[in-house]
Amino acid sequence: MSEQFPRSSTEYESMKTALVTGAASGIGRATAERLVNNGWQVYATDIDTDGLETIKGCVTETVDVTDTDDIERLRAQIADDVGGLDCVVANAGLAQLGPVADMPSEHLEAQFDVNVHGVHRTVRAMVPLLVEREGTAVIVSSTHGRITTPGMGAYAASKHALEALVETLRMEIADIGVDVAIIEPAWVTTAFADTAQQRFHKADRSEYFNDVYDAMAEGTLIGGRGPLAVTPERVAKQIHAVAMTEDPALRHPVGWPARLVLATRWLPQPAQSLGHRTAIKAFAAFHRLRTHFK
Repeated sequence: MSEQFPRSSTEYESMKTALVTGAASGIGRATAERLVNNGWQVYATDIDTDGLETIKGCVTETVDVTDTDDIERLRAQIADDVGGLDCVVANAGLAQLGPVADMPSEHLEAQFDVNVHGVHRTVRAMVPLLVEREGTAVIVSSTHGRITTPGMGAYAASKHALEALVETLRMEIADIGVDVAIIEPAWVTTAFADTAQQRFHKADRSEYFNDVYDAMAEGTLIGGRGPLAVTPERVAKQIHAVAMTEDPALRHPVGWPARLVLATRWLPQPAQSLGHRTAIKAFAAFHRLRTHFK
């Protein structure tokens, strides 16, 4: 554990307190830093201990969101330290890539264990602390929580499930003073895509889906490398704004690329499918061409 919060009860009462999961890098790190820079006291957690060591101004704890005991230990610590939370940012997540028909069942289970069950474990444990402060649960989802694309089926399925869970939660706890909101970025300039690619390259591959594999090899479709990507700081700014808003809206797309992606949902389903398949074939052709001339 690094850093310590002030021990004066008066200081506690004058500062807002947040928990940020997945805080060692990317969106989580940018959010923790933004909150600290705006006068919040922050518990920053992640499974990546090394990444947490370089975060300044936060109480850092190594926490695995797939481990109920880890979450309960954290809840007890926060309750003992500060008594309540003004915001929980459930950000920890991963992406299992690949065609659905090639996806091993254990990969799909791992996808849901972090992105769905991990968020549920975190929020379920922290709701009593949010009630103490009439706080806000901010859930980091994705535009894939409302759309699907080839090669991202497991990830999209987890985010669709997550958004249904969170939308229900918002209705259920509306009368106890806790707000709930979903953040929906599209592409973000983080190492998330690189980490996902590492899992992707280990998968067994069927020749039936060569277009999908070749298209995703470029990384542009996953995020972080294209011109439409936003910075993690931009997402953090949105999260901070939501945390400071009384009765925020349920869903918050981040930037015009996310809004543009989500607007495609209004196209007829055959048009959506054709557009996605065409994009996959185009990116696959580009990858093969680039590989040929290397």
